Amino acid sequence: MFFQKLLVYLSTACLLCAVIVNTLFLRIMFFISPTFTKKILLKLGEKTTMAQNPNFKYEDWGLTFMSFAFVKAVLQHLWLCLGQEAFLGGDAPDSPVVTLEGKKSTIFKYLHDEFKELVKDFRDVADFLVIYIAEAHSTDGWAFTNNIDINQHKNLEERLSAARILVEKDPLCPVVVDEMTDVTAMKYGALPERLFVLQAGKIIYKGGMGPRGYSPLEVRSLLEKMK
Repeated sequence: MFFQKLLVYLSTACLLCAVIVNTLFLRIMFFISPTFTKKILLKLGEKTTMAQNPNFKYEDWGLTFMSFAFVKAVLQHLWLCLGQEAFLGGDAPDSPVVTLEGKKSTIFKYLHDEFKELVKDFRDVADFLVIYIAEAHSTDGWAFTNNIDINQHKNLEERLSAARILVEKDPLCPVVVDEMTDVTAMKYGALPERLFVLQAGKIIYKGGMGPRGYSPLEVRSLLEKMK
């Protein structure tokens, strides 16, 4: 556990330095050549899947990667990630969550007490749960144009309201929300998004930090082996 925590601190420091350097580089390059900078950002968009999202054009997200709001959002995400307690092979934190009806629970208690429809392809292998955490692209933060209008949550009711928008998209599995202390996002290092597979209270898969490290294909491959 000690070495895993140390690795978190080191990787966070390196990532922070990389973000600051890259942002300054992009701002300088944009001043020199906006066209060349666009090519760089589009390449970056391919790695983070933004360029593949049909809901957004380059004009919606490209220049935001050079903004103060972007750097501030990254700083907030990395700060919370320093509180990670979820490591591959270790115990999965049973952190508190809140159901969309406003009832407090925990991750394990919810999965045990309120069994719901499983995601189609693996209903015989696993239960699925979405935990809605702090908004990564809030309208009053690092926002994209043409995105859903959601401000950073100031209270639990606002977070529950935002999560209900997700439910309208029919995620095919239960949805709960993180408490306003962001305890789940912190313990799982989940911001802005992350995939986990738990088995008997242990973490058997820990995905990379999204969006670049967000890989449903890796989860699919693991679950197919468990069938």
